[in-house]
Amino acid sequence: MSTSRAAYHHGDLAHALEAAAMRLLEEKPAQEISLREVARSANVSHNAPYHHFADRQGLLKVLAERSMADLVAVVRSAIAAADEPVSALVAGGGAYIRYAVQNPHGFDVIYDPTVCIPGEPSATMAPLIVELEEELRTAAVAVGFAEATDVLALWGLIHGLGTLCAAGHFELDAALAAGEAALRRMLPA
Repeated sequence: MSTSRAAYHHGDLAHALEAAAMRLLEEKPAQEISLREVARSANVSHNAPYHHFADRQGLLKVLAERSMADLVAVVRSAIAAADEPVSALVAGGGAYIRYAVQNPHGFDVIYDPTVCIPGEPSATMAPLIVELEEELRTAAVAVGFAEATDVLALWGLIHGLGTLCAAGHFELDAALAAGEAALRRMLPA
């Protein structure tokens, strides 16, 4: 029996592989992570990932789904913790921007169109997308943004700030301040 097989006894291969893949995602872009590397990180045989992932694309989808679940959780939590609607919208937007900066590889794989094909999300990703959109829409409606285009504009604003900040174009504090200032200026009179 190989060393890696001898070390693996807990019986939850799926969890071990996903946890190893998420650890690797903290260090490098999803497109650079191989199934063999995930196996090595999880301390299992190099064939073990194929019991859970059909192929590398399956691995990338799981990374995107787990990252989206994390993003939704931080946005939801930030909105829920706020004490009034404007603060909730600002907090939700700030959480989105922070996630992009603090988890750039996870953020990138969420929106990689080769992983989550626009208009064709996986069965796991689809409700997460709906939940994120609903969190942002509910926060936006609470401050008076009633049109779908308003919500789209708000999402585009915070997504763009998060993307640019994660790429190093400006500091996190500047992105958060710009996001809050823009959101407050956009409020209906």
